[in-house]
Parts: sequence; structure tokens; C-alpha cells
Amino acid sequence: MIAAPLSESDLQGACGLYCGLCPRNQAPAASRCPGCQLGDQHSYCSVWRCAVKTHGYLTCAECDDYPCGRLKRCIGEGADSFISHRPAYSNLERIRDTGLDQQLASAKVRRQLVEELMARYNDGRSMSFFCVAGALLPPETIHQALAEVDESIRQGHVDGSDLKARARAMRRTLEELARESGVELALRHAPAAAKRQT
Repeated sequence: MIAAPLSESDLQGACGLYCGLCPRNQAPAASRCPGCQLGDQHSYCSVWRCAVKTHGYLTCAECDDYPCGRLKRCIGEGADSFISHRPAYSNLERIRDTGLDQQLASAKVRRQLVEELMARYNDGRSMSFFCVAGALLPPETIHQALAEVDESIRQGHVDGSDLKARARAMRRTLEELARESGVELALRHAPAAAKRQT
């Protein structure tokens, strides 16, 4: 049985990743990941082992050696193609600048918006996309998308009884707003992967 988070800090990963916006945490399946702070399921991660197991920190932001080489290899530019890692470094910077409570309050708003998107617009294929949008877009942009799609449904431009139509409309709206904001909601490739493709 997977442990449920006891507090918002249970969803804050040592590397800066906020687990509440990760598709593996949001998945309703039995294989759902409870997040980096609950259990030893992430014992393979050298950042987690160093911060949590060795030093007893919640995040790397508490460490005198921040940012160390190990952390940079994990979340540095081009280090990982896992799209939810993109804001990890800025999350750690926010923790150092304004404190953990501010980061968790901001992350909670994003998580709740993703959960609203999934409750109302997930057609079974949109969870990862909604998690990415929640991690990368400002909450105001997601609120705007919700308002725009709700209005399209109200005016009859989108069939509100058709979940697939609602999901398509929401994905399209989020993509358009992301483009307008200069945010890329697509998977990036690490340099090594890009070299293999050429």
C-alpha cells in the first residue's frame, strides 16, 4: 500500500522537483509514486540519498554546498529530459530566498489547478500534459484557460457533454496561451540524445 502525503512538505523533492505536479504522483494506478519524501523508493537517486538520508535535509536548499556538482548533474541545463524537472532549480532558489512555506504555498495552488483540470478535462490521455502545464505555466494562465473553455462550453462552441471534446479544447487553449507566454510545453532532449538523433 502506498503512503499518502501527511503534509504539503511530503510532496517537495530534495532536488527541487515538486512531486505533486508529477504524473507518477497524480496517477490513480496501484503503481502511483507517493513522492520523494515518503519511503525509500527513490534510494537510487544520489541527490535524495545525500540530502535526505545522509544530511537529514528536506531539500538541497538547506545545504552549505548548494548547488553542488551532484545537484547540477541532476537538474542542470540539459541534464534531464523529464519535463517536470524544469522548475526544480527555481523552486530551490525560491526556498532559499523566501522560505519553504512560500514555495509550498505556490506549489499547492498549482497542484490544485492540475487536479481541477484532471477532474473536469482528463479524457484518459491528458494527465501528463496537465501536469506539465501546471509545472510550467503561471497559475493565472491556467485560470484563464479554465475561464475560456468554460465560456466556449457555455456558448455551445464546445460540446460540454463530450469529455474528449472538452479535453481537446483545454489542451488547445493551454498550448495557445503557453505560446503567447513563450513557454514550451514539449519534451526537451538532453544534448546526448540530440546528438544521437543527428
